[in-house]
Amino acid sequence: MKKRDDIRNIAIIAHVDHGKTTLVDQLLHQSGTFRTNEHVDERAMDSNDLEKERGITILAKNTAVQYNGIRVNIMDTPGHADFGGEVERIMKMVDGVLLVVDAYEGCMPQTRFVLKKALEQKLTPIVVVNKIDRDFARPDEVVDEVLDLFIELGANEEQLEFPVVFASAINGTASLDSDPSQQRENMNDIFETIIENIPAPIDNRDEPLQYQVAMLDYNDYVGRIGIGRVFRGTMKVGQQVSLMKLDGSVKEFRVTKMFGFFGLKREEIQEAYSGDLVAVSGMEDINVGETVCPTDHKEALPVLRIDEPTLQMTFLTNNSPFAGREGKWITSRKIEERLLDELQTDVSLRVENTDSPDAWIVSGRGELHLSILIENMRREGYELQVSKPEVIIKEIDGVRCEPVERVQIDIPEEHTGSIMESMGARKGEMLDMVNNGNGQVRLIFMVPARGLIGYTTEFLTLTRGFGIMNHSFDSYQPVQAGQVGGRRQGVLVSMESGKASTYGIMQVEDRGVIFVEPGTEVYEGMIVGEHTRENDLTVNIVKVKHATNVRSATKDQTTVIKKPRIMTLEESLEYLNDDEYCEVTPQSIRLRKKILDKNEREKAAKKKKLASQQ
Repeated sequence: MKKRDDIRNIAIIAHVDHGKTTLVDQLLHQSGTFRTNEHVDERAMDSNDLEKERGITILAKNTAVQYNGIRVNIMDTPGHADFGGEVERIMKMVDGVLLVVDAYEGCMPQTRFVLKKALEQKLTPIVVVNKIDRDFARPDEVVDEVLDLFIELGANEEQLEFPVVFASAINGTASLDSDPSQQRENMNDIFETIIENIPAPIDNRDEPLQYQVAMLDYNDYVGRIGIGRVFRGTMKVGQQVSLMKLDGSVKEFRVTKMFGFFGLKREEIQEAYSGDLVAVSGMEDINVGETVCPTDHKEALPVLRIDEPTLQMTFLTNNSPFAGREGKWITSRKIEERLLDELQTDVSLRVENTDSPDAWIVSGRGELHLSILIENMRREGYELQVSKPEVIIKEIDGVRCEPVERVQIDIPEEHTGSIMESMGARKGEMLDMVNNGNGQVRLIFMVPARGLIGYTTEFLTLTRGFGIMNHSFDSYQPVQAGQVGGRRQGVLVSMESGKASTYGIMQVEDRGVIFVEPGTEVYEGMIVGEHTRENDLTVNIVKVKHATNVRSATKDQTTVIKKPRIMTLEESLEYLNDDEYCEVTPQSIRLRKKILDKNEREKAAKKKKLASQQ
């Protein structure tokens, strides 16, 4: 069987923040892909503003480098489980994976998640132990951990014989020796290991074409762009082909443009052969998993499975008293258009209409997945409201099932008791507890996904900010009875509209934690703080002190108010209760009650209580 020895296709997989994107940067620089005078940003593969700010990869990216005349196509994949849909599809496009593991942290939940996907596809693995220069690095132990993980995930004998390279991506060094002093001043060991171990694609360019789409892109000039791999045959610009749709129908179209990947650029090419990764335009409604083949030889490849969403939220047009003040796009038509645009490229997202023309149910892979979409929308000038995130319950064989997450927690020893107690309250089941010997304990739990909504803030409080929590979707299991998680405290709700005053804040400070600063505009029904007790309390935060002509002995003493708690978008979404909305505009994030009027709210609460008793 003929092979294409001039090409290798690999994906880089790892847990969040173990150094995938930095590693790709170094491979690009050292392969001479950039001109010597070309300015390239750090973490060049992270193109989206949010990716650069947070240091996480959200969208899978592809690039290509040349090394000794061999072209290495590299796919940089997200490490966060919310973007697992991206990872799974990329596995279909490559012949091997580079598993990057931190030399100190070792195997983490997402390491497990992405490796499982790679082994299922029978891909050839190479392990890169990164951050070898870190303090307390323990490379040899980490390699043993990785081997244990391979065995646990059912790797075959060939996969267990994986080569290991030790590297420091940030310094651009690598070696085959675990001793940090033996690092070589380049990454040639990684390139050599890829070329020796990753199988070259089969060269069957004379057979009928089969090209499958694994990712989508969108461009205002050419419309939808499918990115995928030529599995068989040859594809040329101008060729008339058939698109085998997911629903079994077939559409004819002409390949108008094709792009190959060179470094970070896409360049137009005229033809592509088996083994090539290319982008194709000319098909308006192409979808992930569809096959392109010749009109006279219609043969579809197996459909790619896409992870189902596990979390949903209601997106609504903003109807608060401040609606339309700060946003550029506020109408339901504009919001719907934007959500449908997102569906062009994000295949793990679902958008459903509701009875109301101003509300949509948006389902995604997790809180991060949905909050990234909301954050992107507000930056683009959209104004909207969202409800509390809820898990999606599925019926499996007549049993109601809910998503369950595998949670790994690393904490200082003294916090073990409080974390185990809080996890127990959220129906968490402990699977493992390992004492690392340096005062750190690693706990592993299975927890219903709804128990984790809003848990991050409590977790950081319990561990005083020293804890690290990672979780990834494990499976659907029968729904556990009873309330899981949720907020315990009530809230302070404004009874008036106006500007929050220092005097007004001081009057209610002892009732809880305030969320607004003096001078912030508030409206009736807006949440301005957290109550110390479990019930909601209506407060007047706009009250001003009336001037009197009586002089006070302490008049000149200045009063100091406590610093308010200002919440980020993620914290606000986690904080929500069932009867609340989060109002999101380009400039503000406000929490509010669904029913703004106090009397109406109390009536609704009574009705609900009566209904639950009957």
